[in-house]
Amino acid sequence: MMTMKRCTYPPRRSIVVLSLLALLSGGCHHLCNAFSSVPRPLVAVAATSTTTASSSCSCSSCSSSSSTGSSTSSIGHRWNAAHQPILSNSIQRRLRPLFTSLQSSTNSNNEEEEEISSILRPSYPIEPLPLRIGHGFDIHRMVPLSEAGQPIIIGGVVITHENQKWLDVDGKYTTPNSIYETQLGVLAHSDGDVIYHSLVDAIFGALTLPDIGQVFQDTDPRWKGCDSSKFMEYAYKVMQYYNYQIGNIDVTLILERPKVATFKPQMKENIVKLLHTTEGRVNIKARTHERLDSVGELRGVSCHVVVTLEAKKTE
Repeated sequence: MMTMKRCTYPPRRSIVVLSLLALLSGGCHHLCNAFSSVPRPLVAVAATSTTTASSSCSCSSCSSSSSTGSSTSSIGHRWNAAHQPILSNSIQRRLRPLFTSLQSSTNSNNEEEEEISSILRPSYPIEPLPLRIGHGFDIHRMVPLSEAGQPIIIGGVVITHENQKWLDVDGKYTTPNSIYETQLGVLAHSDGDVIYHSLVDAIFGALTLPDIGQVFQDTDPRWKGCDSSKFMEYAYKVMQYYNYQIGNIDVTLILERPKVATFKPQMKENIVKLLHTTEGRVNIKARTHERLDSVGELRGVSCHVVVTLEAKKTE
């Protein structure tokens, strides 16, 4: 069970009040029915104050539990036909919305946990540090568009461009180590968005979680050609699960060509929207690789991202 999950349960004061109402109205069976669907940490608040009352209950469930020596027979006890309501109708009407709210909160928490992959819920606690820092890096090959089968997509934006002077090292399209003018695409299992992939990795890293390649494996057919905004949406859910929000994001995109200056505002807008943050917390820089190595030869695109995560203030 995760210890860092943001608590959405109602105040303990409500639990104590309900406990007293139930006891005054007729004993443990009302308390048991009321809290049968309440998360254990809250039920336990009322448990110690109801030991005497529960021991006097004559229902079959409580009796059978008592015979086995259980001291918490009332906890988790379900309502059955043998127990007729003693609470007045007016009190029942007043309590019903709260019971419904408690059940809804429990269901929401369970669904949220099911959405988060077990690999992102480690056995160790994710400590509630006020500030966390993560770094992400990604690199993908750039090849002729006909070979890649998909365009260059960076920060959720399709980078349109004129034919580029790509170095054909292997001589696949011309003589080896000659320039081949072509439209470029990114060779990748998903859509190859280096900014999004680096950002997801940075968020996971800040939370001391496994890297993006372990969560979205490049051998999994589900992610073939996948829009990487889906990975970003998932990373945001993981942040929420651990009660964090974006502090700030600093992106350094590295590619020789094509130029991306005119695309940066849209990239920024996409990041702000997907991670539910503000423009003043997101920065995107782009630079060339001074014609050095594969990136400088237009055979690759890479990206570094640094991200800080802030712990959300609990109400």
